[in-house]
Parts: sequence; C-alpha cells; structure tokens
Amino acid sequence: MQNTIEFFKYQGTGNDFVMIDNRDMQFPKNKEIIEKLCDRRFGIGGDGLILLENQDGFDFKMVYFNSDGNESTMCGNGGRCIVAFAHFLDVFEDKTTFEAIDGKHEAEIHNGIIKLKMIDVDIIKNVENDFELNTGSPHYVTFVEMLKDFKVFDNGNKIRNSASYCQEGINVNFVEEISEDEISIRTYERGVEDETFSCGTGATASALVFSKDKNLPAVKVKVLGGNLKVYAEQNGETFKNIWLEGPAKQVFKGKFNL
Repeated sequence: MQNTIEFFKYQGTGNDFVMIDNRDMQFPKNKEIIEKLCDRRFGIGGDGLILLENQDGFDFKMVYFNSDGNESTMCGNGGRCIVAFAHFLDVFEDKTTFEAIDGKHEAEIHNGIIKLKMIDVDIIKNVENDFELNTGSPHYVTFVEMLKDFKVFDNGNKIRNSASYCQEGINVNFVEEISEDEISIRTYERGVEDETFSCGTGATASALVFSKDKNLPAVKVKVLGGNLKVYAEQNGETFKNIWLEGPAKQVFKGKFNL
C-alpha cells in the first residue's frame, strides 16, 4: 500500500467531493480513513469521496462513499464531478459511458457544463401530500412556502429518522415553486446527516415530481450552490431520457499521508 496518495477536490453547485484516481487499486477502502478524509476540520473536507476505477466495457467506474465512510447509492452531482475528473485525466473527449452502483450512465461535457443521464423512474409514490421516488438514491419530496426561512435541518432530520425511514435512511427535499418551469430546493442528505448545498439526485427527483402533471420537457432547479437543469420525457407514469445538467469544477489538488 502506498503511504501517500494524490487527491483532487471537485464541486458541483456546492456539493463537494474528494476525488481519487484509483485505477491502480492502491486506495484502501477503509471506513475510518474515508470518514477522516471527508472531515472538514481534521481532513480534506467533502460531502463524499469518489474513486475512479477501471471497468470492462466502460470508460471508467464510479465508486461513491458518503462522508460517514459508507459506500452509498448514486450521487448525481458526484456523477457530474467524476465526469469532469475523467475528462481532466483524458479518459474521454466529449462523450462517455461509465458504470455506477445503479448501472450504466452516459454523459457529455461542453465548456465545463456536464450533462449526465440518470436512471429511468417508473414509480412516484404518494405519501399523504408528499412524494417518494428513487432516482438512483431514495428521495422524499415535499412542497413548502418561504423556503428561504424553512428549518431544513430540523424537519429533514425528523422525516429521515421517522419510523418509515430510520433504518435505510432517505434524502429529504423541500421544494418551492418559483415559476411554471422553475423550482427552488433545499435538501437534507442521509449519510451526510445535514443540509448540503446541492443534491443532484434530489434535484432530479424534485423536478420529476414538479413536472409530473405538467409534462414539462425541462425544469430549472435553484439550489443553494447554484443552478441545475433537469430534462425528461414522460410516458404515462414513467419518466425516461432523464438528464441532469450543471457545472462541475476542480477546486484544488494535493497529497495526503495515509
């Protein structure tokens, strides 16, 4: 095992990740090490850690860990960031296919804007006046007013730890309508156990719920860390050809001593 490993820091609309080129498989997938690296006071700091690895039949593989050190389900902004990272490493030119925990993803990059294809969504479940769906990660979507002043941590933590979700956990999105094709969202993320500046699978989930009865081809999504856009084709209750679009940037790089 190497004593020193090079890392890169990326952010996508404020969702930030420690990125490591692990094509040589030298990084130890140790929960305590990953948790420490993601710690904002004692480590590098990040909402998660992402490994780029080789995968037969694909340009690369994405392996994602939450900041608590546990391997997790799909992360949309992390997916966009690893596409930017792979592009930086000259893994592909402008279009790519890669494998993540929820299967195959396509993506393209133009002038720092990454468009990432998400999995199809067949079911949007009604939970009283709210909604539950899986966009690669499980999401709870609820519409609120005065989102700017809303107590996201308190309410998100309560839903995430309620009897229905306490075991597996769920990401909780609070959504406010801005116009007929634009929403603002704030998200409490499981695994981080706090509000994050952005959540890609959450933006996707919220946009799909918002467009469900309107059949919108695209929804603009405002998050704390910037702006995203979600495209989708609706056929009955099913959404296909779902794309998440937004910026992803390299912030800095360095080396850490294991």
